[in-house]
This record gives sequence, C-alpha cells and structure tokens, in this order.
Amino acid sequence: MTATRAHAGPQLSGPTASPRTARVINDRLALGLLQSEGPLTAAQLKNLTGLSRPSVADLVERLQDAGLIEVVGTAGEDRRGPNARLYAIVADRAYIAGVDVRTSGIAITVADLLGRTVGTAAMPVGPSDDPDEVTRRGTALLERTAREAGAKALHTVAFGAPGLVDPATGQLRATGALPAWHGDLVTEVRGRLGIPVLLENECNLAAVAEQRVGAALGQQTFVLLWLGAGVGAAVVLDGQLRRGASGGTGEIGFLPVPGTSRLPSVTDCEGGFHSLAGSAAVCALARRHGFAGPGDGVDTAEAAVRWARGPGPGEHVPAFLDELADRISIGTAAVCAVLDPGCVVLAGEIGRAGGDPLAERVAARLPLMTPLSTDVRAGTVTGSAVLRGAVLSAMDAAQEDLFVPAP
Repeated sequence: MTATRAHAGPQLSGPTASPRTARVINDRLALGLLQSEGPLTAAQLKNLTGLSRPSVADLVERLQDAGLIEVVGTAGEDRRGPNARLYAIVADRAYIAGVDVRTSGIAITVADLLGRTVGTAAMPVGPSDDPDEVTRRGTALLERTAREAGAKALHTVAFGAPGLVDPATGQLRATGALPAWHGDLVTEVRGRLGIPVLLENECNLAAVAEQRVGAALGQQTFVLLWLGAGVGAAVVLDGQLRRGASGGTGEIGFLPVPGTSRLPSVTDCEGGFHSLAGSAAVCALARRHGFAGPGDGVDTAEAAVRWARGPGPGEHVPAFLDELADRISIGTAAVCAVLDPGCVVLAGEIGRAGGDPLAERVAARLPLMTPLSTDVRAGTVTGSAVLRGAVLSAMDAAQEDLFVPAP
C-alpha cells in the first residue's frame, strides 16, 4: 500500500537509463499527475515534471496513441495552440470492481479507471442459503452490475473478505464459522471472467481506504483497529501492508486479554479480545447502561454507541463510552506494545460510530498502560471502507498494467 503520489520533480533519465526505461518513468509520472491534479496542459506537465518541451510533446503523443489520455478542453479563451489544450486520463479506458463479502451478504461497486463509481449492487445472504446458489447469484450480479454500468468487460476485480488470505496461494483460509461460499465465489469469478481477481482481508482493505482518503492520509506507519461484528487489525509499517507468514497479521480477536472468562482456542476467538469489543459484547455492555435495542448484531452495537453519544432525550451516556474505551484500550495497548505504530485508527461500524468521543477516551487511557506515544483517530471513510479499499486496490492494479507504454 502506498500513500498518495507525491510530485517528485524532474525524473532521472541520464546515461544509466535506457530510452524505454526513461519513457516508462516519465509516462508514469505524467499519468500520476493527471490522476492527482486533474486535467493539465502540456505547459503545466512541463513545469510539474521538469521535462523539456520536446519530451512532453512526445509523451503526450505517445499516451494519446495508447488511448490513455485525451483532450478534454482548453485552459482559457485567451490561450491558443497545443499548450492550451487540456489533457486528461481516459477514464473509460477500463473498468474495475470492488466486492465486499460478508457473512450476511455481498456488496459490489463498479468504477472507471480513476476509481469513480459508475454502478453499485447488493445481495443479502441468509445463513441457510445454498452455497452453490449464492456463488452463482453473486457472480451473475457482478456481471449484470458491470453491464448495466456500461462496462462491456471488467479489467480487474478486488474482493475483501474476513479470514486469512494465504500470501503464497492467494486463497482464502477461513477461520471460525465463516461460510464456505466466500472462497467459492472468488474462485468462480476468477474462472468465469478470466481476468485478474485480487483477494484481500477486509481489514487490510479498510486500511488502504483510510490511508488514501481517510484518517490515516499521509501516514506511513499505523494500525487500523476494526471494531464490528468481530475485531481485527491491519498493520502498515514503513508504507507497506504487513500480512505475516500465513496472512494472519492482525487477527487480534484471538488475542488473550484480561477481563474474559476463558482463553480463546484455535477455532474459537471467544475469550480473546473479541469477547471484550465485538458487537455482542458491546450490546451486552450497552444494555447494562440502559440501552434497549434488540439483538446483538453489529447494527445494534452501532446504534448503541450512537445512542450513548446523544444528544437525544435520555441519551448521552458517558459511563458506557468510558467502559467501552477501557475495553478497547486493552487490545490497543497490546498492539502498541509490540508494534509501536504511533497512530491507531478506530474503524469498523463501532469505531466509526464512536467517532472522536470514543477515540479521545481511548487516547487518554493509553498513556496509563504504555510509555509509547500513540495518536488515536476515528475512521473517516464514509460508506463501506472495505468496498472503497477494494476499488482503490483494483484501480491500482489496472493502472499498473495499463500505464506502461508500448516498446
């Protein structure tokens, strides 16, 4: 995972770089600028890249011939000539999709090459639904969503799912009682569409989104703490997403902590940090403070946290938020003691619902448990951070493939 592209100034294309290498470097620089800055004139590209006017002219012609950029207007009525033309990336050169796979359903976003949404869809899945039928319907929904969005074919699809993704095989190794159709759906899409299909743990994709467009913007080292139906974490160190030898980095639901009745096991995270901060535990805690919401799912837990923040009649229950922060701080302090990330983002439905009031409470408790200075922030990505991260990952992969000039 990388931060937003920086403008590095002139690129080195001296005697040690072959002509093709120089073209690759310069073309990628220009395409990166067009993506981050929007439409630019040739003169603006010259100033931002430090390249000569002839080099920029060749670059623009090359990228136009490749179908990657096009003229979208002019810089102003008082300007004429080639330098006044505004160039932009051809966003419909390729389409990509992000898929968020949960135990209760599937959410899909189709986007253009710049990551702009052109179609969405969702499909609920019940616990007794036939796995083969879910796989078939999910694949058909992805194809239909792309077709209705105007995408004749998808270039890349990125899936986010709970569980372990084996770094060696790219296959899902589900933990606990996760549905088997999660992995089957990914396999079916790979085989049916015949295109690159990425698979990543959902927490990792949420971290991609928060680093690129959310609370961790510009952070090269941080931990995203996912607080939802279950708990998990994504670890970014020195700008790199760390997955571990088996893809299990961040499985902190299994982290043994004080305050639970037993230890977690190899197949069950009950008794671990999950028992303190997962949705069922949050709902039970809220009811002890007077919350009357039904069930113990993530929607109820999110509603409970919003209820505690107020400001409705009879609401605003700081004692509940204080106790919840106590629990979250235990897992956070353990993570910080091992990784010293300097920054922790509270994400997931519960973390986002808690917002700054919850993040500030956790931040106030950490110095009592660890000498390490840690900035605690609430996640800010709106909608599904997992889906947003999936779209960004698919977009990066598609651009990596397409943004290479022909020999």
